[in-house]
Amino acid sequence: MQQILFYREIGLELGQIKDILDQPGFDIASALRSHRQTLNAKIERLHELVKTVDHTLKHLSGERGNTMGKKDDKKDKKKLFKGFSEKQQKEYEREARLQYGPDLVNESVARWTSYGKSKQADIMAEAGDIYKDLVRAMKAGLPARNAEVTAILARWHQNIRYFYEPTLEILRGLGETYKADPAFRKTFIAFHAGLPDYLQTVISRYVDDLEHAEIVRMLAQEEDQRQTR
Repeated sequence: MQQILFYREIGLELGQIKDILDQPGFDIASALRSHRQTLNAKIERLHELVKTVDHTLKHLSGERGNTMGKKDDKKDKKKLFKGFSEKQQKEYEREARLQYGPDLVNESVARWTSYGKSKQADIMAEAGDIYKDLVRAMKAGLPARNAEVTAILARWHQNIRYFYEPTLEILRGLGETYKADPAFRKTFIAFHAGLPDYLQTVISRYVDDLEHAEIVRMLAQEEDQRQTR
């Protein structure tokens, strides 16, 4: 368990950890060098994201004053969760290809375009309902590990699967992106000003619990294998 927690702390995925535990000849030095390159790339991306956020904050404080907190009560709630423009979508696809590789992105695009317009609308409406339910949970002061919150996040997890099968690392990254990326923040602030931060918190805890369950499963599997030898 200590070894697993150590490797998780430095960012290795559970599949890599299993390789380390199962294969005495696993080249940990090579794996760490590769992981170091990934971390450096992520650091550079985060630096650029910080610059974008700073630029956006300057724009908001300089041109919009204190209008951030105002709400349009007549806004149709069905329009709260609307998609990004085609130009924005292409940009997110480009960034996703760089971060997650072209295979995952190509699979996601193919999966989404395979749905009819009606099903696409149902999926987006379901996502909107999920975020509205999370707003209600947030307003009620429900903690991240509350059973109701976990159930809502399980629905969110399943909704993501309409687009692709996410790893735990991707799920955690989504929570961070929802909080930090200006475009995503704008979308979720339309639901509630505090939703982006709340999403990052509850998604992080949700992924922590999934990782713990996976670690327990791996350890039990290893023990079963040793007993049957």
